[in-house]
This record gives sequence, C-alpha cells and structure tokens, in this order.
Amino acid sequence: MPVSEFQFLGVSHIVVLVLTIALPVVLTILVRRADSSVITNAVCYILGATLIVNEIGHWGYRMTTVQSFSEFLQKYLPLHICGIVLFAVVFVLLHRNQILYEIGYFWGIVGTLNAIITPQLDVGFPHYRFFQYFIVHGGIVVSVLFATWGLGMRPTLKGLLRSFLLVNLYMAVIAGVNLLLKSNYMFICDPPDTESPFFFAPWPWYIPILDGVTLVLFFVVYSPFLISDWLKSPTPKTITDKKT
Repeated sequence: MPVSEFQFLGVSHIVVLVLTIALPVVLTILVRRADSSVITNAVCYILGATLIVNEIGHWGYRMTTVQSFSEFLQKYLPLHICGIVLFAVVFVLLHRNQILYEIGYFWGIVGTLNAIITPQLDVGFPHYRFFQYFIVHGGIVVSVLFATWGLGMRPTLKGLLRSFLLVNLYMAVIAGVNLLLKSNYMFICDPPDTESPFFFAPWPWYIPILDGVTLVLFFVVYSPFLISDWLKSPTPKTITDKKT
C-alpha cells in the first residue's frame, strides 16, 4: 500500500482520535467487571510494555536515518514533554505513584492530547512513523485515562499547581539543554510545524502565552473533579439535619 502524506482530520486521523477515547473506556469496563487484580495488572503491564517497546523502536529507527550522532542528540532525545510523560505514566501503571500520575494527567491531557489533535507529522497511514507517533501520544492519553477511570486515581488542586511549577522548571532546564546542543526541545527556540492554534504569536512571545494557556487548560481538565466534589458536598441544611 503506498504511503500518502498525513491528512489533518482525514479518515486515519479520525480513527486514531476515536480509539484514543474508546480504548480506555473499554479497558476500564474490562477491569471493573473482572474485579481481578491479575487482569488489572496485566492491562497495566501491556500498556506500559507497549509504550516502552515503541519508544525503544523509535530510537533504533532514528539511528538509521540520522547523518551523525550529534543530529540524534539534537532532534531525537526523549526530552519533549511527551517523552518525559511517557516514562512517568509507565511508572504510574506499574507503581501507582500519585505525583507522577498528576504530572501525567496534566501534562499528558493538555500537552499530549493536543499533539494527537494537531500532530506534527508528515507521513500518513500506513507508514511506520504514523503508527509510532500515535502509539506514543495516544498511548500516553489512554494510560492516563485508564489510570483515572480504571485504577481510580484522581488529580488534586495541589497536584495541579505542582505540575504547573514543574513544567516551568523543566522548561528552564531544557532551555539550557537547547543552548548546549543547539536543539529545539519543547519548541522553545522555534515553533513546530503544526495546525495547533496556540502558536499564533511570533517567537518568543508564544512562550509566555502558552504558559498562561497551559495554566488555564490545567484548570479546565481539573474542572470535572471540582464539579464532582461540589455536587457531592453536603448542603448547609444537610449538615444541620445531621447535628439535630
């Protein structure tokens, strides 16, 4: 089958978007109905192994396409947000770490989901890069949603603020890495070639704009839990009735 250019919101792209939401729903239903730690752990290990094997395979693929090792260091180290989130969510699946879960939730849902909706991808289905790209990005979102719905983990307001602080600290570190390697990790030095509406301003103004948008979107993805807590909180009348 010939490889075509990637088509934004083409059939293959829409299928990926649907699977990204449908798969964690199916896995959640599976583990809840089975009510078995063995099956739950098996799902976690399969998801984690898929992400790790896909990532290692990508490193091998890139090593065969680069002209020099310095080019690999400049372009293909797992230092973008999605590269860090991948390892965080794998650890969450295996060990249920709350801090890494919240990093995966906020960084993953806000950042990685955006990379799925507006991918930076040249080739379409069925090229290897098409599968590799959406396995890593879709797998992160699937894992985070499964940890939330299937494993019963949930973010906190403290975790939101901590995740926002950490993403800014990480950006400062990566800025130094970019200076050292003459790279563009986290797209700090140059915006990506993408359909994303968030890179509308020129460099460097899109960086503080994105930082503010990130904080807003962190609250947006946290809002379902805020609303749920508000709906579950007892009314003043209920509290009075309990005292009487």
